[in-house]
Amino acid sequence: MSKLLEKIHSPADLRNLSENELSQLCEEIRNTIIDTVSSNGGHLASNLGVVELALSLHLVFHLPDDSIVWDVGHQSYPHKLLTGRYDQFATTRTQGGLSGFPSREESAYDILTSGHASTSVSAALGIAEANFVQGKDDFSVAVIGDGALTGGLAYEGMNNAGRAKRNLIVVLNDNTMSISKNVGSVARHLTYIRTRPSYIRIKKNLENAVMKIPLLGKYLVRILKGFKVAVKKFFYKSTLFEDMGFTYYGPFDGHSIKDLTRILESVKLVKKPVLVHVVTNKGKGYKYAEKSPSEYHGISGFDVLTGERSSSSKSFSDIFGKVLCDLAAKNDKICAITAAMQDGTGLSMFREQYKNRFFDVGIAEEHAVTFAGGMAARGALPVFAVYSTFLQRAYDQMIHDVALQNTKMILAIDRAGIVGEDGKTHQGLFDTAYLQTIPNVTLYSPSYFNELEAQLTYLVEEGEKLCAIRYPRGIELFKPKDFIPTADSYQVYGEPDAEFAIVTYGRLFSFAATAYHSLKQKGIALKIVKLNRIIPIDKQAVKEAAKCRTVFFYEEAILQGGIGEHFSYLLQKEAFIGKYRIKAIEDPFVEHAPMFYALEALGLSASSIEETIFQEYKEMKVGNKIEKEA
Repeated sequence: MSKLLEKIHSPADLRNLSENELSQLCEEIRNTIIDTVSSNGGHLASNLGVVELALSLHLVFHLPDDSIVWDVGHQSYPHKLLTGRYDQFATTRTQGGLSGFPSREESAYDILTSGHASTSVSAALGIAEANFVQGKDDFSVAVIGDGALTGGLAYEGMNNAGRAKRNLIVVLNDNTMSISKNVGSVARHLTYIRTRPSYIRIKKNLENAVMKIPLLGKYLVRILKGFKVAVKKFFYKSTLFEDMGFTYYGPFDGHSIKDLTRILESVKLVKKPVLVHVVTNKGKGYKYAEKSPSEYHGISGFDVLTGERSSSSKSFSDIFGKVLCDLAAKNDKICAITAAMQDGTGLSMFREQYKNRFFDVGIAEEHAVTFAGGMAARGALPVFAVYSTFLQRAYDQMIHDVALQNTKMILAIDRAGIVGEDGKTHQGLFDTAYLQTIPNVTLYSPSYFNELEAQLTYLVEEGEKLCAIRYPRGIELFKPKDFIPTADSYQVYGEPDAEFAIVTYGRLFSFAATAYHSLKQKGIALKIVKLNRIIPIDKQAVKEAAKCRTVFFYEEAILQGGIGEHFSYLLQKEAFIGKYRIKAIEDPFVEHAPMFYALEALGLSASSIEETIFQEYKEMKVGNKIEKEA
């Protein structure tokens, strides 16, 4: 039972707790997170590692006047529990419940909705500058992990922030490195002294006093600063952060509330950008997560007592990884690239078998695509496996560094479409629309595992220029017994001469096929034009649909600029005079919910498809009857 946690309604309640009570609260927070994630899934190890850090930040800073930007946001569970959301926390990642990431709509304590990495410094600097413009003295804090520091945007933010004398504090949460030996006890002691409030005040008063010395004041201050920097560099070997204009403090134990609160209170006195380096243990407090933090980073569910994870069937990611390994065995030009998503994209096997052809570039999708373009320019065949939501970050690079060069690379777009419980920051709904704007792109969308194999093989062996294949998260769904998958650009399934046609692609074919069989039992003839290649669309597929009286296009992606709208344009070119209906996603910021529930709410489920076509059929019958009577 969380006796203390249930009494925390806002961060202000923390300031009445004793040191022992704060320690007990940390234990309650960890137990609550473990219980909830074991049931609902989510990010475990990263959240367990920042409990003391989150608590210390809320003790020192006064939200919501001050701001905390959690980079990525996959470590914000302790923050949520400390800001009045304990009663709702069991609903995390469930339909209508709390988000698994910070959300502006959810709480005034969440300054930004986040879900992508390396953004916190830029955002926190923007907040700090807005405070300055409005005459506010509030603090802006960015909490960024060492993993997110592999993204270039983080350095763009720091480069800009280093010259701004604002109340900006960057907390580097280092959960992969131990405190290095070259820091030593002397350096740690000097850091302790330098971060004491009395030191900072004395330093500032001394500089003010020296500045008043006639003629020599400014000169002497420069000498003092130069001597201080020289001494510091001797002990600390300098840091990149200092070279970018930050005052660096650390590293410190990220699990000591006493040390963290003292350090954070002290750096509030430094009126310029500060970077506080803390070291934490990912998965702290749960032995299975501590032992294997990567396995318990994002997890669907597990047994708390044994650590045994919920069993899962083969996924599209697994099949992609296996097929790529098989292709690489025959083609030594194939190289695999990931942006810190080796396990998530199914590339672990490739890394083991083809270590020299595997490249993890960190959380740097822009770099990954340009890097692939460079490889392709020298005759390699790079395959970049990336989640749809993260590929959006590399739009410019796809245009300029691959398409413009007329070089060949393959994008393996994982988590395309609705991703479920990860919610609106992770839904893969935009790739079809923006890839259409890039010249000479080829994009396939398999519905089943064997289609993924056939289509990926085709792209490797026959594809040209910028090629892509998009597939959903999870397992394959219903496959009709009489359906035979092919690698053709399109297929027709159902009644060839039917008046109604469904045009769709990817996972939605399973739902369309389910609706087809149900409608057939009701005497409604229907055919499905299944697009395997969605960019460019085969003109014969358009001609096939144009034979029908009414065409329904179903798409698990954004409506505006999507495949359905382009199909409509192609139908018009064929002088199609029948009815055309598009059902796609008009509001692409889809909230978190299980995939089936989300598709049902969006009108993309089998039952929704069946109901829409059945209503159209009844209206057509009524219309035909009126015409005959007339």
